[in-house]
Amino acid sequence: MSIRNIVSALVAVMLSAPAVSAQETDSGRYTLEKSESGFVRLDRQTGAVTLCTEAEGTLTCRMAADERAAYDADLARLEKRMEALETQIASGTASTSGNLPSDAEIDRSISIMERFMRAFFGLVQTFRDEEKAPAPDQT
Repeated sequence: MSIRNIVSALVAVMLSAPAVSAQETDSGRYTLEKSESGFVRLDRQTGAVTLCTEAEGTLTCRMAADERAAYDADLARLEKRMEALETQIASGTASTSGNLPSDAEIDRSISIMERFMRAFFGLVQTFRDEEKAPAPDQT
């Protein structure tokens, strides 16, 4: 399918599609228009155009050239980022936030947790002592 046919089909779809309201359900999200080699599917929510062909009773849709190029560029960017992160991990220079906490920050955090745990286990011991105490005589 030539670019000219794709553009023509896209313009036809856009002109024939009524305005989409915010309340519209997903059932009206896509519009299919017949083209020379199959169908052009317009996603009315995102504006994405997909080329669809029918073979043996099955409709197969593929991204348009512009979307594919954007997808490939994004994929290449993510692959580069992943390679950089793998290199950092392998060299031992990777960290989740970029800066590790200082010893003082770690000591302060441990101190807070220690106070919390002491108070918590103090409450647990109080409840255990109350369970062991003899029940009052109810006669």
